[in-house]
Amino acid sequence: MRLRNVKNKDIIMNNSLYLIKNYQDYKGKWKELFGNDNPIYIEIGMGKGKFIIENAKMYPEINFIGIEKYDSVIAKGLQKIPDGLNNLIMIRANALEIDDIFYNEVDRIFLNFSDPWPKNRHHLRRLSSKIFLEKYDKVFKSDCKEIFMRTDNQELYTFSLVNFSEYGYVLKKISFDLHNDDMPLITTEYEDRFSSKGMPIYYVECIKYSVQNSK
Repeated sequence: MRLRNVKNKDIIMNNSLYLIKNYQDYKGKWKELFGNDNPIYIEIGMGKGKFIIENAKMYPEINFIGIEKYDSVIAKGLQKIPDGLNNLIMIRANALEIDDIFYNEVDRIFLNFSDPWPKNRHHLRRLSSKIFLEKYDKVFKSDCKEIFMRTDNQELYTFSLVNFSEYGYVLKKISFDLHNDDMPLITTEYEDRFSSKGMPIYYVECIKYSVQNSK
């Protein structure tokens, strides 16, 4: 995917109150930044931000954190945030840093249209690979872990379902064609493009309980 440069992206990022640059300083204490004890949901690879911004507007009782590694993409997201949206922040970071950003404080992770890394030698780079699931263990609260995933890539979807199951997650909800399942949806920019072409959207909600809460 070729990324278009955003004019004045540095100015946008430097002047936005919603972009947290010293994010590693908040590891284990993000609730202090938000000033409340509300649940924390994160989206890893938020793209241009439509999904997480719309969620933050709809669910003010939840704190949302969007993570994106590309400057031009996150700059576009920052420009879309309406004034006064106090339950949303954005971080410019690589997903590999995730366990350096959070510690036992996240309630849910959204993985929306992640890079499928189709070559076999790159499968460990997938955000649903065992390497990342081990990182998520450190990020989640200890009692319950939730991952919600959407993709247009069937091979990545199958890979993810197997990995989630083998790692102890229970697959709560599965869809092989999300937009025909009559569910209320907040979509991403990529999702709108794919579904408008008639491409199926694959979806899974999975949950993993701690040992003491699994009975």
